[in-house]
Amino acid sequence: MAGTKIFVFGSLNGQLEPAFKKLSALHAKNNFSLAMVTGNLFAEAQDDDTVTALLDGRISIPCPTYFTVGSTALPPAVVQKIEADEEIAPNLHYLGKRSVTKTEDGVRIVTLGGVLDTEVVAGQSKEQHLPFHTADDAKSLKGANSADILLTALWPAGVWKGPTTSPPPQPASIPATDAIAELCAALKPRYHFAPSHEDYFYEREPFFHPPAADNTEQSFEVTRFISMAPYGNAAKAKSMYAFTLSKEPLTALPAGSTVSPFMPPRAKKRPAQDSGTYSRFANTHDDDNRRRKHRRRERSPPPGPDRCFFCLANPNLSTHMVVSIGEDAYLATAKGPLPSNTTFADRGVNFPGHMVIVPLTHAPTVTAAAMGQEDAERTFKEMTRFRESMQAAVSAKSKRKLGAVTFEINRARGIHAHWQFCAVPAELVSKNLVEAAFRVEAENQKLPKFEVKDFGTGDEVEGEYFRVWIWAEEEDDDKGGVDGGKIVGKSLLMRFDEGVRFDLQFGRRVLAKLLGLEDRMVWQDIQQTEEEEKADAGAFREAFKEWDFTLA
Repeated sequence: MAGTKIFVFGSLNGQLEPAFKKLSALHAKNNFSLAMVTGNLFAEAQDDDTVTALLDGRISIPCPTYFTVGSTALPPAVVQKIEADEEIAPNLHYLGKRSVTKTEDGVRIVTLGGVLDTEVVAGQSKEQHLPFHTADDAKSLKGANSADILLTALWPAGVWKGPTTSPPPQPASIPATDAIAELCAALKPRYHFAPSHEDYFYEREPFFHPPAADNTEQSFEVTRFISMAPYGNAAKAKSMYAFTLSKEPLTALPAGSTVSPFMPPRAKKRPAQDSGTYSRFANTHDDDNRRRKHRRRERSPPPGPDRCFFCLANPNLSTHMVVSIGEDAYLATAKGPLPSNTTFADRGVNFPGHMVIVPLTHAPTVTAAAMGQEDAERTFKEMTRFRESMQAAVSAKSKRKLGAVTFEINRARGIHAHWQFCAVPAELVSKNLVEAAFRVEAENQKLPKFEVKDFGTGDEVEGEYFRVWIWAEEEDDDKGGVDGGKIVGKSLLMRFDEGVRFDLQFGRRVLAKLLGLEDRMVWQDIQQTEEEEKADAGAFREAFKEWDFTLA
């Protein structure tokens, strides 16, 4: 899918005619969808002739170009145009000082212009053109929730900190605020642009944010922070930047990426938890024996996001999707399920049949190295029990017309281990079509070959791997169709090392093609309301209760 071509200027400081002439020449070759100006479009003492030529349409602007107020006030004649709600000039659009804008190309731009007005203690700006904003202006923009591009007149404080190898010159002198850093952390924009206060260009390494609570498939949200030098600067530092904006989910981090510099520092010691009442769907643990054992097993998370989207203690976890909680693992419906609640209706199933089995312990793998030998063995055993119970439930509810596929990605640099379980027609299993689909997709992606292998915890295999369990139950004529049937299927293993670029969506991609659900291949495209998610979880909970060993 082609992206959107975008061109960005540093502060023009009134040099409108030469800058837009340059843009026209570049646009003729590149056909940009839109352009932006960071910082000041106009000079502090802007000459009237240039403003008049702009307002009269005598300065040609070749493509839609967006700007906000920087550190200097807009010319009075331009303000009059803005307040009259008229177009400033053909293809020139004022974003406002505090705004959320979606362009014709679908690019979502969140804007905060001006410098921080420290004289204002509270409240939002009442106007949209003076070069000042308040702390509440920044806070209010968090409600935008997301952005493709964040455009600010100030830098986010501390963006140069953390594991970066390229700090800017004299960072202490850079106009920056914590409020903009918090805004960037909240919106997780793909690009964040702010003007350089001196004659230099700065581009930080891409940084990734803590995953959202509903991100069950580990796609990444990455921000690139870029600050251009002023146009026509004496140092000839880079003042123009062109890029293609893609909205495709990132399943691998860009080279050189770092953790977000805005993440809160990790506590050295976990504070003792207050005792309280335990609820199967609550976000806190009580002091009964099971929870005390669990807390003793918890270890510090591996390097990376601190707010884990699989941990029950996370206040942002979608707990309404949790179906069952055991001693060492829990079961939940999948966000953006591959099969819908009607996919297998003709086989007697009224729920999606796409689940996740998650260890309670926060660890990247179910191994002794990550959890300790005893915990890893106990966790694997209970996760297997959940898998086998769901297999039995799906088979029984569909009268053996459905089998199941469960897959796992084992990577030491992962965040929180989990297995994905998905119902599939039993005939696809018995005819070896499921196995064939995994092998063919691996070959198509030039991945290592699968081997047939079953094993317990990950300690039995060195390195990283993808594992899949394929299972179905056939009618057994000798038993007259009672007391269970013949089990078919196998376990496949693909070993790989760090040199292999493994697609985190591999398992879902295979099953989407196999089930004819290509339109549901990307989980983020499957939009469900919370009520719909609750209904799916409730339907599965009701169907599963006969096999739910945690209720015994």
